Amino acid sequence: MVPEPSPPNRSLADDIRARSDEELTSLVAARPDLARPAPSDLTALASRSATRASTARAIDALDAAHLQALEAAAVATDPVTPATLARLLGASDESAAAGLLDDLWRVGLVWRSPHGLVVTRTVIDVLGDNPAGLGLPAEDLPGPPAADEATLQSEIAAAPPRARAILDRLTWGPAVGIVGPDDAPGRRGPAEDGARWLLAHGLVRAVAADQVALPREVAMVLRGGRVHADSQLMPPAPAGVAVDPDRVDAAAGAAASEVLALLDELLDAWSQDPPRVLRTGGLSVRDLKAASTRLDTEPEHTAYLVELALIADLVADDGEVEPHWVPTAEYDQWQTEPGGERWARLALAWLSSTRAPHRVGGRTDASTVINALGPDAQWPPIRSLRRAVLDLLDRHWATAPEPAAVAESVRWARPRRVPRTLDSVVGAVLREAAWLGVTGHRALSSAGRAVLLAEGDPRAAAESIHPHLPAPVDAVLLQADLTAIAPGPVTGSLAAFLRLVADVESRGGATVHRFSDESIRRCLDQGWTGDDILAGLRDASSTPVPQPLEYLVRDVARRHGTIRVRGVSAVIRSEDERGLEVMLAHRRLAPLQLRRIAPTVLTSPVSPEVVLEMLREEGFAPVPESASGVVAVPIRPARRAVRSRSVDPALVQAMDRAQLGSLIQTLRAGEDEARNRASAIAGGRGPAIPANDPTTSIAVLREAIADGRAVWLGYSDSIGQTQRLLFHPERIDGGRVSGVAEDVARTLSIHRITGVVPD
Repeated sequence: MVPEPSPPNRSLADDIRARSDEELTSLVAARPDLARPAPSDLTALASRSATRASTARAIDALDAAHLQALEAAAVATDPVTPATLARLLGASDESAAAGLLDDLWRVGLVWRSPHGLVVTRTVIDVLGDNPAGLGLPAEDLPGPPAADEATLQSEIAAAPPRARAILDRLTWGPAVGIVGPDDAPGRRGPAEDGARWLLAHGLVRAVAADQVALPREVAMVLRGGRVHADSQLMPPAPAGVAVDPDRVDAAAGAAASEVLALLDELLDAWSQDPPRVLRTGGLSVRDLKAASTRLDTEPEHTAYLVELALIADLVADDGEVEPHWVPTAEYDQWQTEPGGERWARLALAWLSSTRAPHRVGGRTDASTVINALGPDAQWPPIRSLRRAVLDLLDRHWATAPEPAAVAESVRWARPRRVPRTLDSVVGAVLREAAWLGVTGHRALSSAGRAVLLAEGDPRAAAESIHPHLPAPVDAVLLQADLTAIAPGPVTGSLAAFLRLVADVESRGGATVHRFSDESIRRCLDQGWTGDDILAGLRDASSTPVPQPLEYLVRDVARRHGTIRVRGVSAVIRSEDERGLEVMLAHRRLAPLQLRRIAPTVLTSPVSPEVVLEMLREEGFAPVPESASGVVAVPIRPARRAVRSRSVDPALVQAMDRAQLGSLIQTLRAGEDEARNRASAIAGGRGPAIPANDPTTSIAVLREAIADGRAVWLGYSDSIGQTQRLLFHPERIDGGRVSGVAEDVARTLSIHRITGVVPD
């Protein structure tokens, strides 16, 4: 027995219910928001896909080719076929048009009718009244219906110059124009003058005293039957130069090594001297400049580094009454990991973050400065823009495109979601990717590709970058010019020792550390002795300690501690009476209110900590002393945040094939159950009505209004009972829907509607 053919689709819901499992899987994979939370059946899936929010999200994901195809389909007055779409797009290849329509159908933006594909009503609402710059149809404007195409062509051909100039300005949009006083619609004069001639011949419509609108039908004739002036059916090919992948990976490895070293230096400094958190959140401009000076990096690069530390949960505010930015417990764990794993954590966090370091230093809409680590550096669009840029580099492997070409390609790939500042944003993303080692020589590195494919698993990314990281060294070369050269990255205790006893002078293939009075004194202040420092230098060097460096250490150590501070509030004691006289006469030490109580003793009402700090700032070398006269070096534990905080909104994970398959089976089962319920009440009144949320109910009602169809709905009355109504909706306004039920005009509150299903 031959099965009866399925009835033709009458709506998007019918279309979705008629799809195969593979087609449903493709729909949900392309629009993952439809599955969050999981709908109960296929009818609920169709209703959710027709909501404005979900439809807008799907349209925003279209590239320029598919967006132009959708706009052309929305302009068409009848169901669209490949031949119709090709004509509207000005394309000669119907197969390309057919492919575009199939893609739009696959994501549920059009549905199949017996006569072609139909754009959903919600799509038309989202695109607005002026798709592709076209105005409203003549039937929606004041005046008579539009003439046929032949008549319009003859009228346009006869238009005088001033009238034709107005048409030329309105042809490609905007479709509404302001006319000058000589052409104003209400002004009397010869019919040949501009707007008045056009009005008299029905080519424009007056919509205000000084405004005219070009009907859509007239615009399409002026455009030669094409919807768009420029076809964007093919993606632009970004211009660039070919690069050797090995060179790219080598450059990426060097950048990755440097970013690890810079973060170590920054966070080690913040462990000992953490900057304050601003009252509005964030890092002060002064503290950012101090970090920039310490790291010898440009302010923009420094802002990126501190933001990267926050993104990777390596730094957070400590939650104290006067909060400071300090490293987290995760930082201690991160320091112990191999270089590849450390880098992978940074790269994955950066790719998925919604923080935009490039905004630091700019201004908000309220003209306030955007501080690093502050809330205003959060910018959700940056996450998808980063991925769009890297995806483009991945598609053009071993090629280094120009930033302008990258921006052009991103603009084509996501025309509805690009910011006005796209060029500068793309430039910032490319700079950050280069600093991090995701790219090298402007091309995507192997490790960068692994990050794109990692999907939250850092192992592949770590393994990919590992061969390209310079091998760490366990010794440095001490020079007679008071420098130490590290021919590669230093890690662990050697790195900590060098950060304490020397300052980085330059970075590159080798790092140069500079020894100075200040750096040696800094180490002595931490409780080291001169002999300890020299022993540490011998252990760290592959060559003997140069004589000038040994002299420097011993000289600074000899002078260190000749001045001692004791709390009274503070007592300053020194055998150097001349040195104490210099302190008493020092104008910048006046706030300490120093008093001499003995030839070798001064006192101050200020706390010993402040006295120590001010004396050091003025070039003296004091040490703290206990009440018993013993040198007391304070052991300052590294500051750590008790808790870290998430800085990014949760990222909805795409469903894998197994999850999608399970969901489709659940939807099928729900649809069968709904069908069984309908069969069980076949002798009753109307179909089963599933429970809907108000957003879904509104979407179904709008679709029914557009199609002129009735719906079955459940309606909770004033005493809590639910009525079943066959309702013909006519208008939705202000949380109410007006229409006819049982030949009686009724207005229903949408919040009382329990569910809606098309008749």
